[in-house]
Amino acid sequence: MSMGLWMRFGRAVACGLALASGVAGQAEDWPQWRGPRRDGTSSEKGWKAEWPASGPKVAWKAQVGLGFSSVVVADGRAFTLGHADEQDRVFCFDAATGREVWRHAFASELGDKYFDGGTTGTPTVSGGRVYVLNRWGDVFCLGATDGKVVWHRNVEKETGARVPDWGFTGAPLVLDGKVYLNVGEAGLALDAPTGTVAWKTSTKSAGYSTPFPHGTGAQQVLILGSGQAYVAVRPTDGTEVWRVKWLTQYGVNAADPVIDGDRMFVSTGYGKGAALFRMGTGEPEMLWKSKALRTQMNPAVLQGGFLYGVDGDTTEKASLKCIEFATGAEKWSEPGFGSGGVIVADGKLVGVNGTGELVVAPASPDGFKPTARAQVLGGKTWTAPVLAGGRIHVRNSKGDLVVVDVRP
Repeated sequence: MSMGLWMRFGRAVACGLALASGVAGQAEDWPQWRGPRRDGTSSEKGWKAEWPASGPKVAWKAQVGLGFSSVVVADGRAFTLGHADEQDRVFCFDAATGREVWRHAFASELGDKYFDGGTTGTPTVSGGRVYVLNRWGDVFCLGATDGKVVWHRNVEKETGARVPDWGFTGAPLVLDGKVYLNVGEAGLALDAPTGTVAWKTSTKSAGYSTPFPHGTGAQQVLILGSGQAYVAVRPTDGTEVWRVKWLTQYGVNAADPVIDGDRMFVSTGYGKGAALFRMGTGEPEMLWKSKALRTQMNPAVLQGGFLYGVDGDTTEKASLKCIEFATGAEKWSEPGFGSGGVIVADGKLVGVNGTGELVVAPASPDGFKPTARAQVLGGKTWTAPVLAGGRIHVRNSKGDLVVVDVRP
């Protein structure tokens, strides 16, 4: 090869490596419920926000069984839960190809009272392990690469905590060597390496949210919904710091709080509505209250001073809405969206409606103006989408999992 060709070849290789590095640098794992920051946002940039009329390219599909569990993605693997044949199952897939790497199954009831049944919680990946809580109190710690059981506990039997009407749910929060669960009136902590109980709270009914950490050091608290309130406790020993009485029909305090600085937004369904509180040294102070946004299951996402979320229950034609965080003022409403969910990435809403249509639109208070939409699934789709590694993961209640490729 001539010197000129060698130089051109070298430049081409360098350019290709730079492009590959740039794309890889924009990707981000989604290792836990609601993403790396636990707020429904991803920092991924450069992914395709516009698609042809035929929709985005399908990367892979899988059938994971009945349920509403979300997907988490870490270190090139995707994890989710499903129910079939009187078993709950934990799945691990190759995130790029969809090849099943392993699955772990264990006996579990369907639990179809009041709804379809199946799995409702979401796995958490941390430190090379996968942590799972099912509806009946079974907690597993599994090896992320091979699915081998590190430890297993049934926290309902060990603590006597009452199982809520829809079962225990939410996702494990893994933080500073402990696994925090919404079990009992104000949470439960297990030792992460062994699964032994570190502390527990009253056996009264839990709510359905995921423990949410706020603050740092000695001022850090975990905030979670119980059957009758949103409660803050110390992660070190479960000591209650404050509670906000919050009565939602059937005790369904399911949506995680949305926090910005010292302000906390709380919203639930069944006609309850929302409120903004200012947190301080004592009980939080209510700043405003409204029924403009009633998030039954999936929490709203905060972007640029505005909240985006689903208003309404599964029994009605829920709307997608935007409201101002500081005031609660409604900016726009998209009727008929249904009980799906949204996330935000690169200033854009990525949403799936209640019947499986995937949509992308600017996250703007000026209106809902989609740049792309595609019917990627059918059936009941209540689980919010997940973006990781340039792929959007969407599932329905029957367990159809579709992963679309939106890499540049």
